[in-house]
Amino acid sequence: MVAADTRPILEVKDLRTYFHTRTGVVKAVDGVNFELYPGETLGVVGESGSGKSMTSLSIMGLVPQPAGRIEEGSQILYRGENLLEKSASEMRQIRGKEICMILQDPMTSLNPVYTVGNQVIETLRQNDDDQRSTSLKEKAIELLSKVKIPAPDSRFSNFPHQMSGGMRQRVVGAIAMAGAPNVLIADEATTSLDATIQYQYLSLLKELQEETGMAIIFVTHDFGIVAKMCDRVAVMYAGRIAEIADVRELFNNPQHPYTEALMRSVPNVDEDIDFLYSIEGQPPALDNLPPGCTFADRCPYVFDKCLEEFPPAVASDARHIATCWRLIPEFANQEAR
Repeated sequence: MVAADTRPILEVKDLRTYFHTRTGVVKAVDGVNFELYPGETLGVVGESGSGKSMTSLSIMGLVPQPAGRIEEGSQILYRGENLLEKSASEMRQIRGKEICMILQDPMTSLNPVYTVGNQVIETLRQNDDDQRSTSLKEKAIELLSKVKIPAPDSRFSNFPHQMSGGMRQRVVGAIAMAGAPNVLIADEATTSLDATIQYQYLSLLKELQEETGMAIIFVTHDFGIVAKMCDRVAVMYAGRIAEIADVRELFNNPQHPYTEALMRSVPNVDEDIDFLYSIEGQPPALDNLPPGCTFADRCPYVFDKCLEEFPPAVASDARHIATCWRLIPEFANQEAR
C-alpha cells in the first residue's frame, strides 16, 4: 500500500474525450478523475464500452484522429506536468519510456513484417545507453524469457504469425517492460493467456513493480485479478467513474448499485444455483446520454431524482468515493419507483 504522504505520479482531472461524428457527439470519457501513486496498482473495471480503454489511450496521447479529441478543461498531469500541453515530439520522449501501455489486442500490436526480436530491440534501443547489437539481443532474449516465452533464443527470430495469441500477448508485455517505465498501463493484458501463464505473468508484473516502484493501471473484466493485483479499484460506467475505493473496501462495502450488480455477476463456485445473475438492460448510448444518472434505467433503487440530475461524487471516507443519490442523507430513505 502506498504511503499517505506520497505525491501522485499521475493525476487525471475532468478528463473528457469526445468523438465528433455525423450523427452527434459520442462522450466516450465524460469527466473522469483519479490519482495514481508510485508503486500502486489501480484496477479499472466495467462493462465493454464503459470508457476503460479510451481513458488509457487518452493518457498515452493515442486518441483516434480526427474524430476523437480531448476537450478543453481536461488535465492529465504526469509528475505535475500536463501531458495535454506537450508537443508530439515531447510525447514521443515520454511514451514508451516514462509511460508504457500493453494493448489488449496482440494481433494488431505487433508489426507482421518484423521479427519479434527486432521489435523488442527497437524499444531497448530507444531506452538503453548500451547500443551494441549483441548486448541488445541478449537483453531482448532475457525479456522474452521473463515473460515465459519457451525457447526464447529461437523464438527471437520468429515473426508474429508464427506464434500463438498467448505468446504474442507476452511479447507485447516484454516490449512494454523493456522501457522500464514509471507508469505501466495494462489493458486486458491477460485475456489471451491460459491460467498457468496468467499467474506467472501477473507475478512478473508484481516483481517488477517491487523492484522499480512503477505504478500500474490494470484494465480488466476479471475480479479475481483485481483481488490479486490491485490496491484500489475504479468502477467505470458510461464514460464516468461510478465508484473508486481500496480493493478490500470495495469488495466488502460497495456503495454504488452498479458495483453491487457487478459483484453479483461473479459466479460463486460454493453456491448451487439454477441461473447466473445478469444485469438487466443495456448501457445508454454515449451519443444520447440521459439527463439524470446513466445507470437509472437498470437500477433497482431508482427514484425520481435519479432521472432528473446526475448525482455528485460522495465520499464515505477520503479513499472511497461513489456517485449515487442514495448516499446523500436527504435521499437515503427514498423508496424505489
